[in-house]
Amino acid sequence: MSSEELGASLSDLALGSRAPTASQVGSSGDPSSDGGTQVTCFTEDLHDVTLHFQIIRFSKQIYAWVGCNSAKFGHLYAAASTRPGNGVSVTSVLGGTSDNTGLSMARRLVLKTGLNIVLACNIPKDSPMLEAAAERKLVEKLRTLGYIRSKPGEASTSTTG
Repeated sequence: MSSEELGASLSDLALGSRAPTASQVGSSGDPSSDGGTQVTCFTEDLHDVTLHFQIIRFSKQIYAWVGCNSAKFGHLYAAASTRPGNGVSVTSVLGGTSDNTGLSMARRLVLKTGLNIVLACNIPKDSPMLEAAAERKLVEKLRTLGYIRSKPGEASTSTTG
């Protein structure tokens, strides 16, 4: 391939690629259907601590960050379901193995969502109640956003009678 052909191919490639539309990147619609990304950020005050959350939903995975009193990144975990036993494998991508705060949270999120999870967490390791409260708020938000489907047995009980 000559340099002119290569230059023409690259210019065709540059012209053919387009920026993502608002439906592909934004907070509207179902990202799994259009291949887009959905970003959600929120803050909660729990147990005299401010927790910051960021959720980024891709087509087949969720990235979540939980920050405690600061914008520190914390430890990073990656979790995915494994076959054939439908188990979950979790690994620490960043951070030491002595502080595994967030590891079990990532495992449970995979089981609840059915998606791969990348979780960054900087909750102090000596605060199991804070970790549980943060996970509860995160799951509540994921359910509100429609990333966790209610199981038939978990549907809201209606009072008939």
